[in-house]
Amino acid sequence: FGFFLLYALRVNLSVALVDMVEPNISLAKNTTSNVCPEHSSTINVPRNTTGEKYSWDADTQGWILGSFFYGYIITQIPGGYIASKIGGKLLLGFGVFGTSVFTLLTPLAANLGVGYLIAVRALEGLGEGVTFPAMHSMWSSWAPPLERSKLLSISYAGAQLGTVVSLPLSGLICYYMNWVYVFYIFGALGVLWFFFWMWLVSDTPETHRSISHAEREYILSSLKDQLSTQKSVPWRPILESLPLWAIVVAHFSYNWTFYTLLTLLPTYMKEILRFDAQENGFLSALPYFGCWLCIILSGQIADYLREKRNLSTVCVRKCFTLIGMIGPAVFLVAAGFIGCNYALAVAFVTISTTLGGFCTSGYSINHLDIAPSYAGILLGITNSFATIPGMVGPVIAKNLTHNNTVGEWQTVFYIAASINLFGAIFFALFASGEVQDWAVSGYHLHRN
Repeated sequence: FGFFLLYALRVNLSVALVDMVEPNISLAKNTTSNVCPEHSSTINVPRNTTGEKYSWDADTQGWILGSFFYGYIITQIPGGYIASKIGGKLLLGFGVFGTSVFTLLTPLAANLGVGYLIAVRALEGLGEGVTFPAMHSMWSSWAPPLERSKLLSISYAGAQLGTVVSLPLSGLICYYMNWVYVFYIFGALGVLWFFFWMWLVSDTPETHRSISHAEREYILSSLKDQLSTQKSVPWRPILESLPLWAIVVAHFSYNWTFYTLLTLLPTYMKEILRFDAQENGFLSALPYFGCWLCIILSGQIADYLREKRNLSTVCVRKCFTLIGMIGPAVFLVAAGFIGCNYALAVAFVTISTTLGGFCTSGYSINHLDIAPSYAGILLGITNSFATIPGMVGPVIAKNLTHNNTVGEWQTVFYIAASINLFGAIFFALFASGEVQDWAVSGYHLHRN
């Protein structure tokens, strides 16, 4: 539920923004390329127009949407480090709480001016930046090694579901109420979640109030050779570790495609395929629904293969990453070549994002295989690099598609696909599935 809310809070702005901007500013009609025929035969429901409207140009909107990532990237590594010191519960709790509070302040900030809005979004990013490292570090003391894929994929799938629900729901709230309620409703839910979290959750099985004795013993015994007891973080061996850089490259390239699609899919559908993603919020959400299903299923399959079929961890991680990165690349390129068949376009983009779900059981939890004790820090490192595409990808894509021709969009898809291919191959060559020497207790003794 926490990740559900985090993504709902992250995505809602891109929907609400369409209603916050005066219509003539957002895109002059003459930029729409007339490659495909119009086909929105929509009955115009009288929409609510009571919300404030602001005159922000396209560049300003880009900054507003991108500002989130500038806060997000700063707290990744500190988040992992603090989590390894004070535990993930407080960090994740206050991360979501902070994000929710700033979301509640968004309408006020928008009224005060663009600078305030950008600052509030960056602060939201600061709050969300700690959440994934905090979660990884919590799972490192909760998840038995052979159930890792299952447990992690279920908790992270919440993020996809948040996108699925938030996109259409924000659209409906804007339509029938007013865009300020998008921020008030999701923000209030986040605050509510915070109280339940603080009350019900604990950092480790030892400190949990209502856990059964058998379960506690089972979890602790399954992890006993995996965790390091030393308190200092071995920074140098971490940064020299090739398996870690394999995860960095995979994470970077996967996010390039993911963020480019997340931010620009509505534009592509509207400008090239000529149908309004606002009215078809459900169509924009479809790819993420597919991804959610795939994450849940692939987590089950991955652990089944490791436990029952005795496949090595590294083999499972590599295969799932290859499927989850080459699949999307192929379908993305295909999506650029089908002309105006917009049913196929939606289908291809959906398949592309869905197959990406395999990565969650691939590179995405590999941090816990190679260094459970420092998983939060490792995720902080890879996620810092993987946030760069969120800042750069959409900007580059926007610059490549000035005239909104099909050819320009094909270039965007080509770039994303080739980055994906490179990441997949690099991961397949250099990844590892074993706990690394530097991540286990005795490491310093042996070296000396």
